[in-house]
Amino acid sequence: MYYELYEAWRREVEEVPLGSLIPDFYIKMADYLKRVTEENRLTDKKTVKASLLDHEAKNVRLMLEELLQTRYKKLLGAVSQNQILPSESLTVEEAKICESFVTFTSAYEKFARDLLQPQTNQAAAKAAAKAEAEVGHKRVTLRFTKSIPAIMGVDMKSYGPFLVEDVASLPVENAKVLVKQGLAVLVEVS
Repeated sequence: MYYELYEAWRREVEEVPLGSLIPDFYIKMADYLKRVTEENRLTDKKTVKASLLDHEAKNVRLMLEELLQTRYKKLLGAVSQNQILPSESLTVEEAKICESFVTFTSAYEKFARDLLQPQTNQAAAKAAAKAEAEVGHKRVTLRFTKSIPAIMGVDMKSYGPFLVEDVASLPVENAKVLVKQGLAVLVEVS
Protein backbone atom coordinates (compact mmCIF):
# COMPACT_ATOMS: atom_id res chain seq x y z
CA MET A 1 0.00 0.00 0.00
CA TYR A 2 2.86 2.36 0.80
CA TYR A 3 4.20 2.04 -2.74
CA GLU A 4 0.73 2.72 -4.25
CA LEU A 5 0.41 5.87 -2.14
CA TYR A 6 3.94 6.98 -2.97
CA GLU A 7 3.36 6.55 -6.73
CA ALA A 8 0.04 8.44 -6.61
CA TRP A 9 1.62 11.24 -4.55
CA ARG A 10 4.70 11.49 -6.80
CA ARG A 11 2.61 11.54 -9.98
CA GLU A 12 0.25 14.19 -8.60
CA VAL A 13 3.02 16.47 -7.37
CA GLU A 14 5.31 16.14 -10.40
CA GLU A 15 2.78 16.16 -13.26
CA VAL A 16 0.46 19.00 -14.29
CA PRO A 17 -2.69 17.07 -15.28
CA LEU A 18 -4.85 15.37 -12.68
CA GLY A 19 -3.57 11.85 -12.08
CA SER A 20 -5.83 8.81 -12.14
CA LEU A 21 -6.78 7.09 -8.91
CA ILE A 22 -8.78 3.90 -8.48
CA PRO A 23 -12.35 4.60 -7.30
CA ASP A 24 -11.77 3.25 -3.75
CA PHE A 25 -8.26 4.72 -3.31
CA TYR A 26 -9.09 6.85 -0.26
CA ILE A 27 -10.93 3.99 1.45
CA LYS A 28 -7.89 1.74 1.01
CA MET A 29 -5.52 4.45 2.25
CA ALA A 30 -7.64 5.16 5.35
CA ASP A 31 -7.69 1.44 6.14
CA TYR A 32 -3.92 1.19 5.58
CA LEU A 33 -3.19 4.17 7.86
CA LYS A 34 -5.49 2.71 10.52
CA ARG A 35 -3.67 -0.66 10.37
CA VAL A 36 -0.21 0.95 10.63
CA THR A 37 -1.32 3.15 13.53
CA GLU A 38 -2.94 0.23 15.36
CA GLU A 39 0.11 -2.02 14.87
CA ASN A 40 2.35 0.77 16.14
CA ARG A 41 0.15 1.22 19.20
CA LEU A 42 0.44 -2.49 20.04
CA THR A 43 4.22 -2.64 19.52
CA ASP A 44 6.74 -2.09 22.31
CA LYS A 45 7.87 1.55 21.92
CA LYS A 46 11.54 0.70 22.55
CA THR A 47 11.89 -1.53 19.48
CA VAL A 48 13.17 -0.72 16.03
CA LYS A 49 9.85 -1.95 14.62
CA ALA A 50 7.97 0.69 16.63
CA SER A 51 10.28 3.41 15.32
CA LEU A 52 9.82 2.23 11.73
CA LEU A 53 6.04 2.04 12.11
CA ASP A 54 6.00 5.53 13.60
CA HIS A 55 7.99 6.92 10.64
CA GLU A 56 5.78 5.04 8.18
CA ALA A 57 2.61 6.48 9.74
CA LYS A 58 4.05 10.01 9.66
CA ASN A 59 5.11 9.65 6.02
CA VAL A 60 1.71 8.25 5.03
CA ARG A 61 -0.05 11.19 6.69
CA LEU A 62 2.26 13.73 5.02
CA MET A 63 1.88 12.19 1.56
CA LEU A 64 -1.90 11.88 1.92
CA GLU A 65 -2.18 15.48 3.07
CA GLU A 66 -0.12 16.79 0.15
CA LEU A 67 -1.93 14.50 -2.31
CA LEU A 68 -5.31 15.77 -1.11
CA GLN A 69 -4.24 19.43 -1.26
CA THR A 70 -2.73 19.06 -4.73
CA ARG A 71 -5.76 17.21 -6.14
CA TYR A 72 -8.10 19.77 -4.55
CA LYS A 73 -6.29 22.62 -6.30
CA LYS A 74 -6.29 20.78 -9.64
CA LEU A 75 -9.97 19.82 -9.38
CA LEU A 76 -11.01 23.32 -8.35
CA GLY A 77 -9.02 24.84 -11.23
CA ALA A 78 -10.46 22.41 -13.76
CA VAL A 79 -14.05 22.93 -12.64
CA SER A 80 -13.73 26.71 -12.47
CA GLN A 81 -12.37 26.73 -16.04
CA ASN A 82 -15.16 24.40 -17.28
CA GLN A 83 -12.68 21.68 -18.18
CA ILE A 84 -13.88 18.13 -18.65
CA LEU A 85 -12.82 15.80 -15.85
CA PRO A 86 -12.27 12.22 -17.04
CA SER A 87 -14.37 9.94 -14.81
CA GLU A 88 -11.64 7.32 -14.65
CA SER A 89 -9.34 9.83 -12.91
CA LEU A 90 -11.68 10.48 -9.98
CA THR A 91 -12.37 8.53 -6.84
CA VAL A 92 -15.97 7.93 -5.79
CA GLU A 93 -15.73 10.73 -3.22
CA GLU A 94 -14.19 13.21 -5.67
CA ALA A 95 -16.84 12.49 -8.30
CA LYS A 96 -19.62 13.26 -5.80
CA ILE A 97 -17.95 16.49 -4.71
CA CYS A 98 -17.26 17.61 -8.29
CA GLU A 99 -20.93 17.19 -9.14
CA SER A 100 -21.83 20.03 -6.79
CA PHE A 101 -18.92 22.13 -8.13
CA VAL A 102 -20.20 21.75 -11.71
CA THR A 103 -23.77 22.54 -10.72
CA PHE A 104 -22.68 25.64 -8.81
CA THR A 105 -20.40 26.85 -11.63
CA SER A 106 -23.11 26.42 -14.27
CA ALA A 107 -25.76 28.14 -12.16
CA TYR A 108 -23.48 31.05 -11.31
CA GLU A 109 -22.39 31.55 -14.93
CA LYS A 110 -26.03 31.59 -16.05
CA PHE A 111 -26.85 34.12 -13.32
CA ALA A 112 -23.95 36.36 -14.39
CA ARG A 113 -24.88 36.09 -18.08
CA ASP A 114 -28.51 36.94 -17.39
CA LEU A 115 -27.53 39.87 -15.21
CA LEU A 116 -25.05 41.33 -17.71
CA GLN A 117 -27.09 40.68 -20.87
CA PRO A 118 -30.71 41.52 -20.15
CA GLN A 119 -33.20 40.17 -22.68
CA THR A 120 -34.52 43.26 -24.49
CA ASN A 121 -35.83 42.11 -27.86
CA GLN A 122 -38.16 39.39 -29.11
CA ALA A 123 -35.39 37.27 -30.69
CA ALA A 124 -33.50 37.17 -27.43
CA ALA A 125 -36.67 36.20 -25.59
CA LYS A 126 -37.26 33.32 -28.04
CA ALA A 127 -33.66 32.14 -27.60
CA ALA A 128 -34.10 32.18 -23.84
CA ALA A 129 -37.35 30.23 -24.12
CA LYS A 130 -35.62 27.63 -26.30
CA ALA A 131 -32.75 27.35 -23.81
CA GLU A 132 -35.24 26.92 -20.98
CA ALA A 133 -37.04 24.19 -22.93
CA GLU A 134 -33.72 22.37 -23.41
CA VAL A 135 -32.95 22.68 -19.72
CA GLY A 136 -36.41 21.29 -18.98
CA HIS A 137 -35.48 18.13 -20.91
CA LYS A 138 -32.17 17.99 -19.03
CA ARG A 139 -30.44 16.33 -22.02
CA VAL A 140 -29.36 17.40 -25.48
CA THR A 141 -27.90 15.61 -28.48
CA LEU A 142 -24.33 16.32 -29.54
CA ARG A 143 -22.10 15.35 -32.46
CA PHE A 144 -18.45 15.13 -31.43
CA THR A 145 -15.90 17.01 -33.52
CA LYS A 146 -12.92 15.64 -31.58
CA SER A 147 -12.23 12.39 -29.74
CA ILE A 148 -12.48 12.62 -25.95
CA PRO A 149 -12.10 10.13 -23.09
CA ALA A 150 -15.02 9.10 -20.89
CA ILE A 151 -16.35 11.92 -18.70
CA MET A 152 -18.41 12.11 -15.53
CA GLY A 153 -21.79 13.75 -16.15
CA VAL A 154 -23.47 16.08 -13.68
CA ASP A 155 -25.91 13.21 -13.10
CA MET A 156 -22.92 11.13 -11.88
CA LYS A 157 -23.14 8.77 -14.88
CA SER A 158 -20.14 7.99 -17.04
CA TYR A 159 -20.39 9.04 -20.71
CA GLY A 160 -18.04 7.99 -23.49
CA PRO A 161 -15.38 7.70 -24.59
CA PHE A 162 -16.36 9.41 -27.82
CA LEU A 163 -14.75 9.38 -31.25
CA VAL A 164 -15.01 12.03 -33.97
CA GLU A 165 -18.53 12.01 -35.51
CA ASP A 166 -20.08 10.05 -32.61
CA VAL A 167 -23.56 11.24 -31.63
CA ALA A 168 -24.77 11.05 -28.03
CA SER A 169 -27.31 12.47 -25.63
CA LEU A 170 -25.77 14.17 -22.58
CA PRO A 171 -26.92 16.38 -19.72
CA VAL A 172 -27.28 20.03 -20.75
CA GLU A 173 -24.59 21.25 -18.33
CA ASN A 174 -21.99 18.86 -19.76
CA ALA A 175 -23.08 19.59 -23.32
CA LYS A 176 -22.56 23.33 -22.83
CA VAL A 177 -18.99 22.77 -21.66
CA LEU A 178 -18.19 20.42 -24.56
CA VAL A 179 -19.60 22.84 -27.12
CA LYS A 180 -17.81 25.80 -25.51
CA GLN A 181 -14.49 23.92 -25.71
CA GLY A 182 -15.10 23.07 -29.38
CA LEU A 183 -15.23 19.33 -28.76
CA ALA A 184 -18.81 18.88 -29.98
CA VAL A 185 -21.67 20.66 -31.73
CA LEU A 186 -25.33 20.71 -30.80
CA VAL A 187 -27.60 18.58 -32.99
CA GLU A 188 -31.09 19.92 -33.59
CA VAL A 189 -33.61 17.12 -33.12
CA SER A 190 -37.04 17.75 -34.61
